[in-house]
Amino acid sequence: MLAKKRQIEKKQKTPLQMERHLKGVANHRRIEILFIISEEDGITLDGICEALKGNTKTISEHTKKLVGSGLVNKNRRGRRMSHSLSPYGKRFLKFIKTF
Repeated sequence: MLAKKRQIEKKQKTPLQMERHLKGVANHRRIEILFIISEEDGITLDGICEALKGNTKTISEHTKKLVGSGLVNKNRRGRRMSHSLSPYGKRFLKFIKTF
């Protein structure tokens, strides 16, 4: 019983971790980027910029913030970086859709 209680306690996020995730989505462009990545897993920065009709430098900064907040994963694909939602990114997207 005590071991189960400790496992539950470990799974709960600390307030600092929650803040990091919330700051990651505290921008309308970043929320749009989450939706785009969820629709096309493995999308490149160029693909995100094309979908949003945005500046590469600006979109790159937003994706860096999302990666730093733990909501998006970046993987090298040759010379390009592909973007996918992390498990927490999927949870946040589900929360945003129901919000």
